[in-house]
Amino acid sequence: MLLPEIWLIVLGWAIAGGSPGPATLAISGTAMASGRAAGVSVAVGVVAGSASWGIAAALGMSALMLANAWMFEIIRYAGAAYLFYLAIKSMRSAVRPKPLTIEPQSNESLFAKGFLIHITNPKAILAWGAIYAIALPVGASSAMIWQLFSMLIGTSVIVFVGYGLLFSHPAVVRGYVSAKRWFDAVFAALFGAASLKILTTRLEV
Repeated sequence: MLLPEIWLIVLGWAIAGGSPGPATLAISGTAMASGRAAGVSVAVGVVAGSASWGIAAALGMSALMLANAWMFEIIRYAGAAYLFYLAIKSMRSAVRPKPLTIEPQSNESLFAKGFLIHITNPKAILAWGAIYAIALPVGASSAMIWQLFSMLIGTSVIVFVGYGLLFSHPAVVRGYVSAKRWFDAVFAALFGAASLKILTTRLEV
């Protein structure tokens, strides 16, 4: 049986997931620029990346990474590089603005964008490991672990898909169109800051 405080833990998970960060930036930016389906596709990719780390942590991968810091380092540099690429892409769009046109993108490429953002965040697996340690009692059964996993991933679906739906609303899109250059500059700054943050992260044991 899960701890009585589990709903407070789930609420904290939702707040943390919905706070501004690379994933929410990618979802909101894509939804405003390319529409609801595109935003949701990125959101599903983000959830899949989170689920991958959640499963890995449940199988003991987080402990393995703590014992082998080089694994953490490889993912850290990959994540920083990918976010820096997104920052440069947004900055180029801000410096050389073009009329907003919805460029066709496959659901697969949009899914991959969201997946890469989360799977290259090395702190994600540590967060999963920490939440398991906090929410599960000592000697928790496999059923309890997967029950908690399902609750947290279900919450992530609500939060991230909710972002895709919210930021594709016509009123939000109109605001984006009228200030696209400034949005792109802000996205560039925030993606760049996220890249720097991951690059300067130090593994604490």
